[in-house]
Amino acid sequence: MSRRFSQVDVFSEDAFGGNPVAVVHDAQGLDSNAMQRFAAWTNLSETTFLLPPTRPGADYRLRIFTTIGELPFAGHPTLGSAHAWLEAGGRPATEGALMQECAAGLVRLRREPLLAFAAPPRVRSGLPTPAERARVLAALALDADAVVAMEWCDNGPGWIGVLLESAEAVLAVTPDPAEFGDLDLGLVGPYDDVRAAEVGAHVEVRALFRALGVVEDPVTGSLNAALAQWLIGEGRLPDAYVASQGTLLGRTGRVHVERDGDTIWVGGHTSTRIVGGVDLDG
Repeated sequence: MSRRFSQVDVFSEDAFGGNPVAVVHDAQGLDSNAMQRFAAWTNLSETTFLLPPTRPGADYRLRIFTTIGELPFAGHPTLGSAHAWLEAGGRPATEGALMQECAAGLVRLRREPLLAFAAPPRVRSGLPTPAERARVLAALALDADAVVAMEWCDNGPGWIGVLLESAEAVLAVTPDPAEFGDLDLGLVGPYDDVRAAEVGAHVEVRALFRALGVVEDPVTGSLNAALAQWLIGEGRLPDAYVASQGTLLGRTGRVHVERDGDTIWVGGHTSTRIVGGVDLDG
């Protein structure tokens, strides 16, 4: 049985400049093992499966898999899958909005000015313990005075956010694989006004985690959502800004962040790069 398949580039206006997500449509009848097997085969950071909703108010249900396991929520797969669902003819119950059901619960999305999701609440925030902070510094090969602030930014993937004094300092970090362990770290630092105008972004973000060595994610919606909740909440960043991510990987990720009342919206450009069919039943 052939199922519709899309591969969507998320968070960049440039072709192949963002983070790709593989999307399987009409995934009814596939069990978790089949989904995991295909996600491992695609070898992308995430592969998603669109299903009919099971909760009142949801337009569709989404399951999100990495190459090694299922995630309750992830940002760029949420935007890419919403894009694919709409492109395939999905009709949301509310004009201009969508409601996604996933393991983390219901996630709101809006379609204008860019497709964006409402940041889910963090399941863990606050300061890392002194031992956790020491582990982070060792993993990033940084002295304590290089870090402006550090905060748990865990909305599912388990990020610890690390604020550095500048975007240039973020780009200069060379992590120590021997010290990294199981950490998931998000680095962020501001551009000065001149560089911000040149780059088209206010901050530089990097997402680092351990998987067969230290891996850097091209553009990360969940991390940017939690960083915004932390840094806008503390007045360290304005209510609306653009984050650059993926620079060292040759990507041109741009994440558009905006606070509207109590909601942090995280959005970006989405474009389908591959469409076809996939047989997952053979």
